[in-house]
Amino acid sequence: MSAVTPPPRAALHRRLRMHTGYRWRNSGHPVLTRLRTALDTRDGAVFPAVSSSLGNLSVSYSGLPEGLAYTLEFTELRRESGNGQAARRTESEISGKALGDPDRLPDSDITIVGTSAARARQLPTDASLIVPMRVHFVIDTGDGGSDAVRRKISKREREQFRRAARQHEWTWAVEHDPAWFDVFYERLYRPTMRARHGARERTETKDVSYECLFREGRMFSLSQNGERVGGALCHWDAASRTLTLRLLGVVDGAKEHYDSGAFKAIYHFLIGWSADNGVLALDFQGTEPFLSKGTYQWKRRFGTRVVLPPNHFGNKRLWFQVRNDTPEVRDFLVANPLLAEGADGALEAVYFYDADRAARIDYSAKSPGVERARHIDLDTFLANVPKGLARRAHS
Repeated sequence: MSAVTPPPRAALHRRLRMHTGYRWRNSGHPVLTRLRTALDTRDGAVFPAVSSSLGNLSVSYSGLPEGLAYTLEFTELRRESGNGQAARRTESEISGKALGDPDRLPDSDITIVGTSAARARQLPTDASLIVPMRVHFVIDTGDGGSDAVRRKISKREREQFRRAARQHEWTWAVEHDPAWFDVFYERLYRPTMRARHGARERTETKDVSYECLFREGRMFSLSQNGERVGGALCHWDAASRTLTLRLLGVVDGAKEHYDSGAFKAIYHFLIGWSADNGVLALDFQGTEPFLSKGTYQWKRRFGTRVVLPPNHFGNKRLWFQVRNDTPEVRDFLVANPLLAEGADGALEAVYFYDADRAARIDYSAKSPGVERARHIDLDTFLANVPKGLARRAHS
């Protein structure tokens, strides 16, 4: 798979700094990921320790800063949904060494610690789970060509895509023009991130996107009736022949391009292009390990397998412990089944239930990479947890 290399836009020393930072954040080299994990979780580091309260339920997160933007925010979105209120945070700090002492963590109904896999496994096991910080969704595109790979996609998804593709006359193209990169970044990617995530958006800078992705990766455009309406910018790893979707968007982040199916079509076209152009694996990147996360359910339908991230996140875990047994805690646990690390190290889907709350098996975990589903009776899981202490109004 050959490509035209666009011209640089920055001096050599600035490009070297950008590549160094990009690789530190994204490299899957085992030496680098081990080094970063060790540095990130060392005893002498200082970490955020944040308690987030809403109504009669509080969740605290302590540890790796990335967990604030991923894990804690997800729990807030789920608690805020339909509530009309925003969660209130109380912020403090904690040392890496203190993370290993549960008595020094913030007081909350549910306590989450983001740290290395090794350190998470050393924390108490009662009423707790070891959870991946993030998971990725990968399609093996090197088997049998595009037709065979597309058959991995759910039948409903395939049929919807075919109908919409005919209706809107979608076409797909590889792009090398720096001018298109500028349009993509300013008119598609950033507006899409703002529309989807608002103040919670997390973006790659334009300079780094140009140097580390556009110049060395692969860029695509989606046209509708002859007009570009969407695009994607991907990282390319020639050694493993893996294409990783990094940035994508539709014009102005407009709702009409979601309603038409154009946003979803980007994924379909990436799958077909990868299968026909020597890509062995297409990585759609990841999401939080909660089955109730819309992104999790959506990416699962493309026939992906669930894997731990190839970068430093693959060596990191969440320690998830319940400290108070209340109706609100039980409601949250049942409503948000999640992936956890089993005793054998394999990923398993965990569904909570009790006599009054049925397991939410409508949030399917059926994917390669998830070895099994485990149903846990909350009466058993919370047998040693104090009852009713969270009835006070958290403020």
